[in-house]
Amino acid sequence: MLKVGLTGGIGAGKSEVSRLLETYGAVLIDADKIAREVVAPGTPGLVAVVEAFGPEILSPDGTLDRPKLGSIVFADSDRLATLNSIVHPLVGARSMELEKAAGPDAVVIHDVPLLAENNLAPLYDVVVVVDASPETQLDRLVRLRGMAESEARARMAAQATREQRRAIADLVIDNDGPLENLEPQVRKVWAELIQRAAAQPRSR
Repeated sequence: MLKVGLTGGIGAGKSEVSRLLETYGAVLIDADKIAREVVAPGTPGLVAVVEAFGPEILSPDGTLDRPKLGSIVFADSDRLATLNSIVHPLVGARSMELEKAAGPDAVVIHDVPLLAENNLAPLYDVVVVVDASPETQLDRLVRLRGMAESEARARMAAQATREQRRAIADLVIDNDGPLENLEPQVRKVWAELIQRAAAQPRSR
């Protein structure tokens, strides 16, 4: 099994890369998706988040009001750390379960937005970084996601810098250009991952 950490700044296009890798045959473990599951209604995760932040972070239907919680934590690094201390261990445990269920020959892609921020690179055999300039990120967040520029800048500022992400990368995918430039690069990275997986010792 080859364990791959895939990361990139908000708006860099990591989701599109993970989608392509999954279509080629990778086993995808999406930390963002798991982070939603572990704070779904009725979970111990949601109970812990409400205890930490108060019932006002709940929507009327009892689900987590993510935009409201986001506006609190992205403006306050201490509160963001509190949220991460609740959610990250739960996400880690669930990710390990899913990884164990993959076959011994699998290329397992862990889609981890905050891989650099949480110093998680040592957990993976290979780290792939989807890279885009801050200008491109900002443009995509405002134009494509409809974020206010101030919110987009705050979210970008709460993440690692471009340089910090590139420093931990084994492979970099440049996604500064149009979408049609992305697919050939991702296919090339997939070929490299397959090669690395085949070269691994067969002890497990």
